[in-house]
Amino acid sequence: MKRRELIKYLSVAPVAGAAIGTGVPLESIASTVGTAAKRDVIKELGLRVFINAAGTYTTMTASLMHHEVVDTIEAASKHFVMINEVQDKVGAKIAEMCHAESAMVTAGCWSALVLGTAGVLTRMDRKKVSLLPDLSTFEKTEVIVQKAHNVGYVHALTNTGMKVVEVETAEEMERAITNRTAMMWFLNSSGPMGKIKHEEFVAIGKKHNVPTMIDMAADVPPVENLWKYNDLGFDLVCVSGGKAICGPQSAGILMGKKDLIAAARLNAPPNGGNIGRGMKVNKEEILGMYVALDKYIHTDHDAEWKMWEARVANIVNSVQKVAGANAEVFVPPVANHTPAIKITWDSSKIKLTPREFLKELQDGSPSIEVMTSQDAINITVFMLKPGEDKIVAKRVQEVLAKAALS
Repeated sequence: MKRRELIKYLSVAPVAGAAIGTGVPLESIASTVGTAAKRDVIKELGLRVFINAAGTYTTMTASLMHHEVVDTIEAASKHFVMINEVQDKVGAKIAEMCHAESAMVTAGCWSALVLGTAGVLTRMDRKKVSLLPDLSTFEKTEVIVQKAHNVGYVHALTNTGMKVVEVETAEEMERAITNRTAMMWFLNSSGPMGKIKHEEFVAIGKKHNVPTMIDMAADVPPVENLWKYNDLGFDLVCVSGGKAICGPQSAGILMGKKDLIAAARLNAPPNGGNIGRGMKVNKEEILGMYVALDKYIHTDHDAEWKMWEARVANIVNSVQKVAGANAEVFVPPVANHTPAIKITWDSSKIKLTPREFLKELQDGSPSIEVMTSQDAINITVFMLKPGEDKIVAKRVQEVLAKAALS
């Protein structure tokens, strides 16, 4: 036996030896070499998994990626590519799909807000890029925000050093615009509460040549919102990637005017010495976001809505079997715009608080998450997997029946 053949023989001898007398073909043994059971890290770490009947909340890890997205992420992980080229190619595709001049994938919607604002402030001036958030030498340092929109998300803008100027009416907005005004910001989820509506807001911005940005993080469906605000004339549009679109949760989209997207990218990775260096998006997330968006846009949304309504009906019917319980179907006006259920009960017939209701659902098997209010629980069905509506319906009915006073 030659030396090379001997080494080859010895490398498989232990396996071959183990097979002798077992009746197991050597080919079968060889095919199992190097394979092992898949590691279940969720089980290993003792993490609680649950049915998501609450919605696309970040704290609950938002949504689940479709297998096409996961396959894309896995395939992309096997190759090296230049990150700027990935952004160029994917950005062009997203812009085409969403009626924008340009687009980029960001590290979530918050990152889109920060980078978009930074781009408005610096444009293509690398010196300004290096200074953020120090705006002491900048002429334009203010962002105009409606009072009803001035909530926690505005911190994404002030991260860049911007100062918020609060207004309530269109007349106040016109008066507030000065040579210090850099941008006007619209929070879409608060749109119904503000006095200045989309069209008037954009018109004022164009009249005074002030860029307008809209934050529509969780505001699909309807799918048309992905291009509606570009068509309306907003200069920058910011979207979450990991909610209804079911892309990577840590991804988002910034789209809008070509010059502003270019400036935003100057403030973003892989560039250094800027405010956005830490907001990295890897090639897997960028490509996964593209595939998720493409799938979402081409989904049969009418059929999807009917499916949601059927899920809602299952749960409502179960609730109404318990005396003293009531289920009201509603659709949120903007964010998470899907059929949902508000469950209330007569406390004289059912002894239960919303917090106790939630705890019963969380502690059950399988665990279920819902949202609570002062006197109700709210259930959202569009994050449920097939068949989970029946599980939720059964558990909700059981909890109500258990607490019913005889």
